[in-house]
Amino acid sequence: MPITRRRLFGLFAGAGALVGVPSLWISRMKTYDGPASDHFDGMTFFDPDGAPPKSLREVLRWQLGGKRQRAAWPDWAPSPHADTPPERVDGDKVRLSFVGHASWLIQAGGLNILVDPVWSERVSPVAFAGPKRHNDPGIAFEKLPKIDVVLVSHGHYDHLDIATLSRLTKNFAPRVVTPLGNDVTMRSWDSTIKVEAFDWQDRVELGEGVAVHLVPTRHWTARGLFDRNKALWASFVLETPAGKIYVVCDSGYGDGRHFRRVAEKHGKLRLAILPIGAYEPRWFMRDQHMNPEDAVKALADCGAEQALGHHHGTFQLTDEAIDAPAKALVEALAAAKIPQERFVAMLPGQVVEI
Repeated sequence: MPITRRRLFGLFAGAGALVGVPSLWISRMKTYDGPASDHFDGMTFFDPDGAPPKSLREVLRWQLGGKRQRAAWPDWAPSPHADTPPERVDGDKVRLSFVGHASWLIQAGGLNILVDPVWSERVSPVAFAGPKRHNDPGIAFEKLPKIDVVLVSHGHYDHLDIATLSRLTKNFAPRVVTPLGNDVTMRSWDSTIKVEAFDWQDRVELGEGVAVHLVPTRHWTARGLFDRNKALWASFVLETPAGKIYVVCDSGYGDGRHFRRVAEKHGKLRLAILPIGAYEPRWFMRDQHMNPEDAVKALADCGAEQALGHHHGTFQLTDEAIDAPAKALVEALAAAKIPQERFVAMLPGQVVEI
């Protein structure tokens, strides 16, 4: 296939959702400025137990290499589910509604919490290219209850969607909680977003009986050519009336130490939300995204009672088939002798109550 200008824009926009190589005209952005720490050298964030992001040369090898095997996804793959959530969930119950990709509505303790909300058609720095939806959000935006809190894990376009955050701000003015530096990104585009930035291991009170911890995860972030790891990334541990929920929006597996440390620090986990998609080719994705076999290991490491699989089936970010993650999860659970009902691959609009 010839490399036309439109296809080249599309390649960079698609890669930008994962590797911070979007449109070439993006100039230097404002970035975080703060004191050095054990994971910030004064200029750049890093994971002492992680791996650096791939180079532009490796991105081009993956995107343009002659041996690439990219599965074809159907143009449209609708979910059979759609949710209309209640206004609130009180008492000792938690209701989780899967919006799609890494987006969730978690209702607990009378609060409505969105995680990595993306209602946009594309996850890209440009409107005309980049990964496009293959199914509708599991909750229509108009059917959302009043949103109190938004958690944003990091700056990649499939997780930090400025258009959706601005829309939420206009409709609900929620409190937005995110790792250090992502607040700079949000405010630079929309100064009305009520964003608060926190570091790894910070605990943030959200409401009576509900709090969130920002915990290290094996990943990285960028939105342009000049801001690699200029903001922090994190996973979340939510304290709820029904127990602790570990929300991992993006992560590689490594040797599993991040997951074991969460178990050591936070004790019993009622539920883990773990990514199972966007993992091929493994030589490129291994350090930043788990495959289903890795996710099953992560479940064993963190010790959660139950797990839900996400980050698959909505945006084609990588090369595996649309149904490959769900099929591979079944196989990985069987190989590990873990009951299938303990770890379920979710579809948009599906609901779980605990």
